[in-house]
Amino acid sequence: MKPEDLLNDKDFLKQFKTGSELTSFIEQLHKRGVEKILEGELDAHLDYAKHQKSNNSNSRNGYGTKTIKTNLGETQIQVPRDRDSSFNPMLIKKRENVADGVENIIISLYAKGMSTTDIEEQIREIYDFNISSSAVSRITDKVTSDIIAWKNRPLEGTYLIVWMDGIVFKVRENSKVINKTIYIAVGLRVDGKKEVLGLWLGKNESSSFWMTVLTDIKARGTQDILITATDNLNGFTDTIKTVFPNSVTQICVVHQIRNSCRYVVWKDKKSFTKDMKQIYTAPTKEAAKAALEDFKIKWNSKYSYAIKSWENNWDELTVFFDFPLEIRTIIYTTNLIENLNGKIRKYTKNKLSYPTDDAVIKSVFLALRESTRKWTMPIRNWGIILNQFLAIFEKRIKL
Repeated sequence: MKPEDLLNDKDFLKQFKTGSELTSFIEQLHKRGVEKILEGELDAHLDYAKHQKSNNSNSRNGYGTKTIKTNLGETQIQVPRDRDSSFNPMLIKKRENVADGVENIIISLYAKGMSTTDIEEQIREIYDFNISSSAVSRITDKVTSDIIAWKNRPLEGTYLIVWMDGIVFKVRENSKVINKTIYIAVGLRVDGKKEVLGLWLGKNESSSFWMTVLTDIKARGTQDILITATDNLNGFTDTIKTVFPNSVTQICVVHQIRNSCRYVVWKDKKSFTKDMKQIYTAPTKEAAKAALEDFKIKWNSKYSYAIKSWENNWDELTVFFDFPLEIRTIIYTTNLIENLNGKIRKYTKNKLSYPTDDAVIKSVFLALRESTRKWTMPIRNWGIILNQFLAIFEKRIKL
């Protein structure tokens, strides 16, 4: 009988008078289904079915009982055994009692920022069985191998744009809680899709550590980055040039605006930002330069540090003027990666500090995985943007 035949059998379904009766039946059906699957796994392991003759020196050796925890609650099952004790089922492994479905739920809850204690309470309320905080930790630790594989996977040979930024977390080290930075790089591939290239943990954000990040990206197969978008960290552009000499770097204009406005008094801020806007919204680099001169004449006497910052970083701040409008809008700011950082913060905000480096990497990795689930389509206006890149960087792009 096929499953749909059973579901369509009205007489069969009429026997259940209450929801609890139906639930009890489903639990029993699940229990027997698991036991039959384990029997099938043992058949495959021994290479012969039950009651068949075999020359195999290993054979069946009765059953053991095991209480498993699934999304239907706690269930006691009969687990078949072999004489050599070499049988390790794939469905419910030895020395494990939590089914994959529950494990995936626990990992998802952890990724969304819930503490191990909160997850323990949530599982108890939903599934009516207990799972310890240490068991939750062991389950979430299983992603360690995924993290290692992900961080060492090969990358694309060429990325059209790479956005780079850091996000600070508090981590315990030598009995003290200190600030450490998670470095994140997001690349735009030649198929128009975004990809997180990796995450790296270091101390306070510095251009010297970014050298380590870029070297790792290159070692994993990336030979060329056409455009990099960064904040205005001192020495960052030179660091990028050292590893990817042909890359052009756009300093984030939004970072520049924030830094320029940092010490502007409240009564001047509206007028100051209005005048500054004329610089980065100008139609051409020449018009932007003229707007900077006007800005300097008006504000240099009061806020010379802001004018000097624009002048010192002018070449990197105005790279976007060399590109068509569609490309300008995605490179003149690091908003894309800052939005990603915001989602990471959303998932990790309940954790005031982390006990180890591995703990913060695990938490951020899971938050990244949740935040990028919908990165399955090319960016907006991709057809136009690709043709613009091909026209400008024809010899450096291979489709």
